[in-house]
Amino acid sequence: MARQIRAKGLAAGRTAAQIAEEIHEACGPQFGTTRIKGHRLAYGIALADVIEQVRALFERDSKPVPGIGETLLSAYESGLKRPGPEYLHYLCSVYRVEPSSLGYDTPCICGHGHRMPGVVGGESKERPYYGPQSRELIQLPDSPPAPSDEENENILRRTLLTLLSSSSKKAEFRGDVLGACEGIRRRMDDILVSATVSPAMLDQWEEATLSFGRQYTTTAPLRLLCDVLLELSAVRNAMSRRQPIDLQERLCRMAAQLSGLSGMIMINLGDHRLARSFFRTGRTAADETGDRALRAWVTAREALVPLYYGDAREALNLAKKSRDLAGATPCAAQAMAPVVEARALAMLSGTDSKKEVVDQAKRALARARNAFSHMKSHEREDMAFGYTERQLYFYQGDVLTKLGQTLEAEVVLDQALEKYEDHIIDQTLIRLDQAQCRLIEGDVDEAAKLGRDAMKLLGPEYRTDFIMRPAVALAQSIKARDANHPGLAMLQEELRTGLAFGEGNGGA
Repeated sequence: MARQIRAKGLAAGRTAAQIAEEIHEACGPQFGTTRIKGHRLAYGIALADVIEQVRALFERDSKPVPGIGETLLSAYESGLKRPGPEYLHYLCSVYRVEPSSLGYDTPCICGHGHRMPGVVGGESKERPYYGPQSRELIQLPDSPPAPSDEENENILRRTLLTLLSSSSKKAEFRGDVLGACEGIRRRMDDILVSATVSPAMLDQWEEATLSFGRQYTTTAPLRLLCDVLLELSAVRNAMSRRQPIDLQERLCRMAAQLSGLSGMIMINLGDHRLARSFFRTGRTAADETGDRALRAWVTAREALVPLYYGDAREALNLAKKSRDLAGATPCAAQAMAPVVEARALAMLSGTDSKKEVVDQAKRALARARNAFSHMKSHEREDMAFGYTERQLYFYQGDVLTKLGQTLEAEVVLDQALEKYEDHIIDQTLIRLDQAQCRLIEGDVDEAAKLGRDAMKLLGPEYRTDFIMRPAVALAQSIKARDANHPGLAMLQEELRTGLAFGEGNGGA
């Protein structure tokens, strides 16, 4: 079938990429032909031809001859394995397409297009070129190599030193820091899909992971992120060597927890794209453990990304998925998932909620309280990997605020604030919810004052896009009520300081 499609495509003047797509569409359903295999068949060449061209490209770039062989390439084509960033770059170079055309949703490490030399993004008109079946090899422009593990770790260490030595704590969430975060995450993905450390070392790493969870409530996001990712990089290095099954499972558990914690920090830093990527890595690692509670925890935490960034329906779906994963296992996700469900329902309906929506949200909160009562004691004291009573009060108050149930909300929010001694981010969000309650009740003066006081307690290292969004939403709501209110100008002035800092700190 592929030969016939190729022959007809060449006769019709179609490009190799177009022929490859036709082969995938025609042969995929019947034979499981992947996109990457479709490209090789579109050129009518054997596995050995592709391998020789990859090796030649390595040689051209003065790199050691790679260990890629027909077995590995066949595994890529069958979907059993996924090429690492470097192999993916050279396979894209051979076929002159982008990773998405080969069936991979990640960008290439080179940052350049592969359809034509020197064109970023490959956005240009087609022109004749020699393909993999020719004797002449494809020439690519020189591109900067991807940073190594050591370079990524050094970037994070320098950021950490800046935070420790600077009195203003204003180290920026720059592009090189983002690149280092993504580089460490991608390499962890590579290890998880490819495959000795001592038990004593594992004990130390597990204790460090739990310690980072405790620091989540008290340490500025970027400062903690550097520590967490350096630990994740060490775990990745250990996983790059085959371990006994019991040790490998412990490593996967730590990888899932550290990746999930990184995703949580990325939410606080305002980069929802990287947050989703880290949660995806966490899911991959959690799947390796077979632990339903861990898988449910990662999914429940991931549901917060769409919840905070505007897609309440997706948050609702992820929360239900987390609840299904948890099943009857007493765990943090059993309490966390219903709360996310309730918050998503409240966001979808708003303050003018119908009675059935209010009742549905309150039933979800009741399930959360019931699940919380069955959790283990140590999980009820862990704000990162467990679920605490103060979190339950806070999010219950947040749901009631969004539903317009202000009388109940204010009582619960007051109880939540009394229980918080640290975690400045949650304290600020609670105060902003209290301000929203006062605004709904028509007390614009008190709403503006509460909002302004909440932001004054927030240091510059915490004023990220994530925390500024609800504060700006409060100001916009006050403006809609009374654009000339004197308290509005003072609140906006306080917010401008945070927005000026957030421009260098936010992500997507």
